[in-house]
Amino acid sequence: MLNLNTLNPQQRQAVESIHGPVLILAGAGTGKTRVITTRIAHLVAQGIPPSHILAVTFTNKAAREMLERVRQLAPRTGQAQRPLDGAHTDSRPTVCTFHSLCVRILRQHIERLGYKRNFVIYDEAEQLGVVRKILSQISAAGEKTDPAAVLSVLSRVRNAGRQGDARIDPSAAALAEHIRGRYQSALQACNAVDFDDLILLTLRLFGEHGDVLEACRARYRYVMVDEYQDTNAAQFELVHALTRQHRNLCVVGDDDQSIYGWRGAEVANLLELETHFPEVRVIKLEQNYRSTNTILSAANAVIQRNDRRRGKRLWSKKDQGAKLTLFTCQHEEEEAQRVVEEIEFERQARRIPWRDQAVLFRTNQQSRPLETALRKASVRYHLVGGQSFFDRREVRDVLAYFKAILNPHDDISLLRIANVPARGLSDATLQRLLAASQERKGSVFSALKNPVLQASFPARTRESLEGFAALLEDQRTQLVQGEARDPGVLGRWAHALLEGVGYFDELRRSEKNAEAAENRLRNLKDLIASIDGEGAVGLVPGDRLERFLENVSLDAEREEESADHGDAVTLITMHSCKGLEFPHVFIVGLEEGLLPHARAKEEGTLDEERRLFYVAMTRAMQTLRLSHCSGRRKYGQLSPCHPSRFLLELPDDLVEHADDRPNEPVTQEIAKDWFAAMRARLGSTPSPHTY
Repeated sequence: MLNLNTLNPQQRQAVESIHGPVLILAGAGTGKTRVITTRIAHLVAQGIPPSHILAVTFTNKAAREMLERVRQLAPRTGQAQRPLDGAHTDSRPTVCTFHSLCVRILRQHIERLGYKRNFVIYDEAEQLGVVRKILSQISAAGEKTDPAAVLSVLSRVRNAGRQGDARIDPSAAALAEHIRGRYQSALQACNAVDFDDLILLTLRLFGEHGDVLEACRARYRYVMVDEYQDTNAAQFELVHALTRQHRNLCVVGDDDQSIYGWRGAEVANLLELETHFPEVRVIKLEQNYRSTNTILSAANAVIQRNDRRRGKRLWSKKDQGAKLTLFTCQHEEEEAQRVVEEIEFERQARRIPWRDQAVLFRTNQQSRPLETALRKASVRYHLVGGQSFFDRREVRDVLAYFKAILNPHDDISLLRIANVPARGLSDATLQRLLAASQERKGSVFSALKNPVLQASFPARTRESLEGFAALLEDQRTQLVQGEARDPGVLGRWAHALLEGVGYFDELRRSEKNAEAAENRLRNLKDLIASIDGEGAVGLVPGDRLERFLENVSLDAEREEESADHGDAVTLITMHSCKGLEFPHVFIVGLEEGLLPHARAKEEGTLDEERRLFYVAMTRAMQTLRLSHCSGRRKYGQLSPCHPSRFLLELPDDLVEHADDRPNEPVTQEIAKDWFAAMRARLGSTPSPHTY
């Protein structure tokens, strides 16, 4: 028998409210998933056939976890999901994503819309292919348009519904509307749909064939929607169509955690639910099971500055907890260094493993100094929600240039940059060189330099081969003969190299979006600004470059462990951290222009930026550390920065400045462990009598 006594009063009320519209306002860390799954089990216990229950969420992972929990609570109802095209006679609740639900419906009825039942679902690469073809047909000669950007806007326009999306640039929206018909026709000609179509075609089916809608309403008589604040206009229409008659709709969400407006989410769907369901019952879950009261009080103080929200105040039965710690740093390298020092102190002095610590930031580009500092300190880390700085295309290209110049017999690096930027060395030419090197059991560079092989190529190709070989040799000579005492020589050399081969210009040309190109250029200039490094003066530039490459090459074994989510610090963007929790959290880069983002004021999204900070804060369970810089490097030059306005919204009595922290005594046992760890890192074996 289902036991509801383990729930708090508000959770129990949410579980037992099974008829009519219900809004469960589930604050961060208040046991939302537990409530949803227990409510499904309770519906079944009350005699409602499981086949009439529908729970919709946003990810397959969340759906699987919910179904597993339902299985544990009510084994009869938690069997494997029925096939997508199965009959409606099964006795299981449907727990799935919006897209999975629509696939189920379309597989049965899409023939009514002129498609065949065996339609295929196009992925992004296939969609881009369609968009490229259309653009090639309608674009003027010499006009360059980014297909990925067009596809993104097209998706936003199609999902925005009748109200439209004010955030979309009008000219971009006009282009999307211009190609929309061609795009739809191209897909239908291939009996294909994309992910947006799954919902949009289901809505069209409901609108044109009332019997299909009535069948779905009869099937899904009790509907629950998770993360309702993240629904867009099309998803809202789908939910409303299914539930507007029987009105057994339960939505679960938190307007304070609505952070995806930039991709079409409409927080108004949650805020204005009474417009469509005036009789809705609102139940607030405010007891938090994750964080200390200090963290919650600080988060409450920040989010209450937003005017357009449903009032709620998180609280916990946990103790008050430590104050938030605020670090003020000169620049991002110092910020990264201080974060690493704190992480290592916690690990060595307090036995807090790396896996319990996370660093949160607003933009992917903020990971670079953090990754560099963590690598330098041999701290394992796992980057979530963004590509590693050292795995970005432009960074890998430049590192390949450095490696090929130092060692032209490095085939992998040489082949990567042989025709980047284009210098007349086609794929066919490079394949011939590779085959020749394998025949001669030598390197590609040796084959490239072979006069007999060179003579077999056309004159223009031969000139390109000779020019490329000369480039590598000339650059290596510069490195070997450079001035050892000049601290900035390596950075100047690298900049001149990339300028000379035209790599900067190639980046600008290859990125149709000016902001994306600027971001890639900034990545390279950040890399170049750090290339001379500390303690490298006295070595010739070639040796210094070798040392630099050694430092950025992550140990393969350590990388493998991080990828397996072993004992590793988590690096994660604020947008990716929702739904996660960590015992110890660092939030870095709390400056105007980063958080809130520079675009927020002109786009009118300051409230969403504040919600983003709130989400980041409420990931922390035990301690929360915040940092900002008084300057941040741009193209190697330090530019002044100002603290985020959100820092000023934190109550003074809940925050202590790092430099004002009292020195805490360390126990003898912790001191022994700390010194033992230090010796182990230095490779020495301590004597048992050392202490």
